Amino acid sequence: MKIGDREIWPGSPAYIVAEIGINHNGDLVLACELIAAAVEAGANAVKFQMRSITESIPDHMIDRRKDTPWGEMSYLEYKQRLEFSHEAYIHVFRSMADRYDVDLGVSVWGREAAQQAANMHNFQETGTYDSIFDFLKIPSAFMREDRTLHMVATRGIPFFWSTGMHTEEEVLQTRQDLHRYGADNYGILYCNSMYPTPNNRLNLNAMKNWITSSKFGPFPIGYSGHETGLATTLAARAMGAVIIERHITMDRAMWGSDQAASVEPQGFARLVRDIRSIEEALGSWKKVVYPEELEKRKELLP
Repeated sequence: MKIGDREIWPGSPAYIVAEIGINHNGDLVLACELIAAAVEAGANAVKFQMRSITESIPDHMIDRRKDTPWGEMSYLEYKQRLEFSHEAYIHVFRSMADRYDVDLGVSVWGREAAQQAANMHNFQETGTYDSIFDFLKIPSAFMREDRTLHMVATRGIPFFWSTGMHTEEEVLQTRQDLHRYGADNYGILYCNSMYPTPNNRLNLNAMKNWITSSKFGPFPIGYSGHETGLATTLAARAMGAVIIERHITMDRAMWGSDQAASVEPQGFARLVRDIRSIEEALGSWKKVVYPEELEKRKELLP
């Protein structure tokens, strides 16, 4: 897989995505603060969520009343309040990503959202129009929605797709569908969609099986975590995940459905630091005896 000049493959350094998602609570200033915090922590990318309201909300949820920080409102009104304008993505978030040299991505919840995201372009000095997004993501909820798959697979933008709530057979079927649509530049994220996910529901050995088997071919396997704490995400990297995605928040106690399963800036910085330490420690696939050990060997061996 390739995003810009960066190649992501089984032996590469992890591509670390700070998932802002909807932790901005519809506040543009807070969203910008989260981008800056992710960059300061060392993330390679930041990612938002874009929803097609008509496609991503079940009919029985549209009029359900919901208590929010802005008062009681319908579930539809609540979801609409969390969406940013196209101008915010083009003129604010893209400009920040360029200034901080961080990749910008978005999860697309539905075909309409995928089309809108793929059609957001900036005019370049070369005279061409390039997508403002460096990558897209198909969220777990739309992994088997054929119109969304087709739209993302045929737009020529690198993408990830998450696999929560789906069986391995369904994941393999999605892979076949994407190949039928000609997709060849994507990564697969092992995922559990519980928020937060208990450790005894993570089953990281299943992810390890995906990494070591040939069933997914050359495509990189990553990990999208919704657990609390950092240890299990670090374990996923040590087991071979080369894409790491965790939600970032300024405060886990903030209002919002994803906050409790998120990582605060200081914790995210530790996560990045420890992932890079793990990568350094993984080293060679071959047992190496270093010169320092040979000196010790002279001292200790009879």
